[in-house]
Amino acid sequence: MWDLILKKFRKYPAQERVVRLLLKRGFQVTSDGKVVSGGIKLAHTQIAQEVGVDRRAVDATASMIAQDDLLRIIFTKIRPISSLYEVAPDLELGVIVITPVDATRTGVLASVAASVAEHGVSIIQAIADDPIVSEHPTLTIICDRRIPDDLVGELLKCEGVKGVSVY
Repeated sequence: MWDLILKKFRKYPAQERVVRLLLKRGFQVTSDGKVVSGGIKLAHTQIAQEVGVDRRAVDATASMIAQDDLLRIIFTKIRPISSLYEVAPDLELGVIVITPVDATRTGVLASVAASVAEHGVSIIQAIADDPIVSEHPTLTIICDRRIPDDLVGELLKCEGVKGVSVY
């Protein structure tokens, strides 16, 4: 599906950068071409600055989204998610960041979750970056407690896992 979205912007690299940010952050576009997060309007100049393009690229991207039937459906319904990643250490929660061999491969989340469960650790949150939207996709897992040392070695044995970082 993301390929369909990005394909519409391939001829316009600046707009493609904008649409990637909108997808990554879950920002919506209103029917009148404004970028919002929930009911909060976001300044097109700030979005442009974030991705290193001119504000007009943001305007053009939002306008194109508002005028395209498929894009309008997607970008009026997409939502951002809240991540516990930054606050997990302060809450004494465990964080596992998995770098996959190939993020498009199926079963990585399943094998990692099974390993975590076998060690009696509960998963509170799991966020997998979309390999089409993210340049370096990872799987981030927040657990109910600190990660046992022996779990790291087991995770490295999981099929499709290239690297493991624990915080």
